[in-house]
Amino acid sequence: MAYTTIDDPEEYFNTVVFTGDVVDGDGTYHDQAVTGVGFQPDLLWHKGVTGARPNYIVDSVRGQGGDPTEMKHLSSSAHVAETTTNTNGHIKSLDSDGWTAVSGNDSSSRANNSCLNGEKYVGWCWKEDATAGFDIVSWTVPASGSTTISHSLSAVPKMIISKCTDTDNTDWETYHNGIGNANTIQLNTTAASGDNNAYNDTDPTSSVFSIVTAGFGANRAMISYLFAEVKGYSKFGKYTGNGNVDGAFVYTGFRPAWLMVKRTDATEGWFLIDSKRNTFNPVKNFLRPNGSNAEDSGTAWCDFTANGFKWIASDGLQNTSGGTYIYAAFAEAPFVNSEGVPGTSR
Repeated sequence: MAYTTIDDPEEYFNTVVFTGDVVDGDGTYHDQAVTGVGFQPDLLWHKGVTGARPNYIVDSVRGQGGDPTEMKHLSSSAHVAETTTNTNGHIKSLDSDGWTAVSGNDSSSRANNSCLNGEKYVGWCWKEDATAGFDIVSWTVPASGSTTISHSLSAVPKMIISKCTDTDNTDWETYHNGIGNANTIQLNTTAASGDNNAYNDTDPTSSVFSIVTAGFGANRAMISYLFAEVKGYSKFGKYTGNGNVDGAFVYTGFRPAWLMVKRTDATEGWFLIDSKRNTFNPVKNFLRPNGSNAEDSGTAWCDFTANGFKWIASDGLQNTSGGTYIYAAFAEAPFVNSEGVPGTSR
């Protein structure tokens, strides 16, 4: 049996870094086409790199809405409902090779969050495909009790990120196999993991995941992003920090393209790095899924290797001695491809 079914991870996940070209304050309403993804994204996570900008999340299931027509937006750094109100720059559409970013209503005196001239942005893009272990499910919370929600992965999800789309003050409730079914964690906060029974203290199966009304709120509209592991392409797990510059090594079975980490046993922010903003080791330029902060280099440094990642610094974000961390990772290249050819380090 081949080591992996995905020799080219960029067919299903890709990162694009681009520079905005809209001149703010010139009184124009302007679109900017962003290309180079290699496929039409079903999930786009868009973030300003050099400016303090929100984490915008759009997807092909919720699609477009509003007037003018734009993508329905959520933000991982906020607990508000989705919106299409374009006052500060949004995503207009998901396209065959990328997406279209658009300025605010007239871009005059507005904080242009999607394509401000000269500012750097990043877009992380996923294709919805069971081959790559990714599904998007829209569902409604029942009036009471518990129920199961169907998905199309034909594999057990290792991470489920769910958000209410029609109500403010609702968290991004996240199931992760590294925490276990008794606890969840919130993508939009720094809080440690805890038990709110959102996922019914039950592991998902290859066809459904379980939810409890009290964990989400009765009759609310929901969107869930589900991720299963695919050997050589994606990995979800946990590790323990050692507080040392010769830090913990985590085996993934591939050279990472994208890595998100969260400490679960104490208050700490989420941490996100990728190989397109960091083109060589050490990988040190990180963004915060739970905040609008610009890119930071800090002290949470990492090496991406041919078969995983290794911390080369000690920081609360990723390698405190005795700290418990979860991670989600996607591949730049498998450790061994389907022909048996080994991958290389950076």
